[in-house]
Amino acid sequence: MKAEVADLMAKAEAADAVDVPDDMLIPDELALREKRLRKLAEARATIEARAKERYGREKAEHEAKMAAREAKTATTGKKPGGKAPAPPVEGPRPTDQVNLTDEESRIMPVAGGGFDQCYNAQAAVAAGSLLVVATEVVQAPNDKQQVEPILEKIGALPKELGKVEHLLADTGYFSADNVAACEKAKVEPVIAMGRQPHHPPLSERFAAAAEAPKDPTPVEAMAYKLKTPAGRALYALRKQTPEPVFGIIKSVLGFRQFSLRGLEKVRGEWSLVTMAWNLKRMFNLKRTSALAPA
Repeated sequence: MKAEVADLMAKAEAADAVDVPDDMLIPDELALREKRLRKLAEARATIEARAKERYGREKAEHEAKMAAREAKTATTGKKPGGKAPAPPVEGPRPTDQVNLTDEESRIMPVAGGGFDQCYNAQAAVAAGSLLVVATEVVQAPNDKQQVEPILEKIGALPKELGKVEHLLADTGYFSADNVAACEKAKVEPVIAMGRQPHHPPLSERFAAAAEAPKDPTPVEAMAYKLKTPAGRALYALRKQTPEPVFGIIKSVLGFRQFSLRGLEKVRGEWSLVTMAWNLKRMFNLKRTSALAPA
């Protein structure tokens, strides 16, 4: 019995002599777990706050829809067709998520299908020089809310840079409110109102414009201009203006994802990236100007 006890004590002493890796120390492990629990509690609070904000917004929209239905019933004396809009559900949803690495980023659809943890980087590009004149980074995947902020930044540019006459944008930026915002900023909107086919028939491409509408709304006036040869030529500039800038930033400068975390830091990073593009572009513009014949 004494021999067995002595043998067990020897084994225990040998175990104590073994060096345990630093990342396996119990106090450090407990501290790590406590930190994770705090992060989870913060994430839960963030999800609940976002759900509360969403519920308030959806509730206001639902009440507006119901008021419109009631007003229509009072006017026509008939019940509106179709089902009444369902009221929003309060509280977090099973699909609500918070990224513990960068909680200010959002899950967004990406080109080619699927979703990723992203920010939405915006850039206003001058059609003649391809220089970036305004930037923004937002958390919303939808581009419709980004026109007014960009217009404000463009309006704050130095007068020496000239006056912006047109805002060219694809259909993702179209809304009646954005057209009105351009009119208010005294910038003519040229925003696609729907997806355009890549290869329209010749009869459509070279068709004469219809008669201009009388007393058009801003949206109707823009829709007519997009059907005229001058409007189509102007909108064609959009296809060759921002795409080369983003393509060169990704493929030549090698910038395909943000390295920093947090909205403000990402905005700063995007400003540096677009500044690098502008420096590269200005160098090429100056060299091209010097080589041009007098």
